[in-house]
Amino acid sequence: MNISLSFLLASGLLSFLLVASIRQYLSRFLLDIPNDRSSHTQPTPRGGGLGFVLAFALTSVAFALLDWQSVGSRDVLSIWAALIPLVIVGLFDDRGDVPARIRYLVQLGAAGIAIAVYGAFPQPWLTQFGTVGIAIAIILTMIGMTALINFYNFMDGLDGLVAGVSAVQLTYLAIEINQPILLLLVVALLGFLWWNWSPAKIFMGDVGSTVLGAMIAIALLHQSDNTVQAWSSLAITLPLIGDAIYTLVRRLIRKENIFKPHRIHLYQRLQQSGWSHAQVATAYILVTVGIALNLHFFQATGAIVSIVEVICAIALGERYLSHQQGVKMRTKIYSSVRSLITGLRAG
Repeated sequence: MNISLSFLLASGLLSFLLVASIRQYLSRFLLDIPNDRSSHTQPTPRGGGLGFVLAFALTSVAFALLDWQSVGSRDVLSIWAALIPLVIVGLFDDRGDVPARIRYLVQLGAAGIAIAVYGAFPQPWLTQFGTVGIAIAIILTMIGMTALINFYNFMDGLDGLVAGVSAVQLTYLAIEINQPILLLLVVALLGFLWWNWSPAKIFMGDVGSTVLGAMIAIALLHQSDNTVQAWSSLAITLPLIGDAIYTLVRRLIRKENIFKPHRIHLYQRLQQSGWSHAQVATAYILVTVGIALNLHFFQATGAIVSIVEVICAIALGERYLSHQQGVKMRTKIYSSVRSLITGLRAG
């Protein structure tokens, strides 16, 4: 299955135009109003992810219908059987809060559909135990897929971050697992990024972030017949899930309520320290490109190297933030002392 240039251009252009139309429509009533947890300062419409989702849906289904004899094309309907429930609940959640239990049930349903089509993520150490092992492997795959969906949603808090990183990840997966249909989503994301790059004119919302998390998970399930490649390819998700997992563990250690909204993800704290949205997003994108190169040239070894690199990157980020906090503290003390001296001289 080869994707023609015309389909790629159509996906990008459709996404660009749909996001522009959605932005104009939603700016009248569906605005993300800044609060104490926001990284933005201006009211901005959300739900723009529907634009690239629709562009991907239209072009992928059209291509599948024109090339129905291809196995990859027939996969398209299976992909959308899993994604459509997420799109629907994401739209409702962008318009108003959907109870967490409802969202998770829908995510479990989407994961179940994907597993029914592609099978569980390869776990030979479990499946060798027969039916019980297979059942455990399926459960773990469902938990893993719903975790990816939620992690991508959690990380969608900065202009261009999730869209930019996902574009690199999907490009890598399209090439490495021979799934060129994913390139239609990559180009659609580029059309969306025109509007979402800093300063963002529209946010993707849950309808976009949950679909991206699910699409990455589905792409990883395509490798169920190659255990080493499947587990190695997980490393491509590290820039986003590494931050999410690190923050989750950090909050658990500090005995914080992990279900309470916060602004302590590493990417959020970097932005608060003075980095621009574009600088943070670019840094995460470059780390993702580096991991993709590691995996392409060194496979399993590249995955191990990537894990070490991400751990080092997190450690360096923490050291930088600690240094910046120290500088701010010293500056504050200096200003206080200076004001005190000035006051005493005036007296």
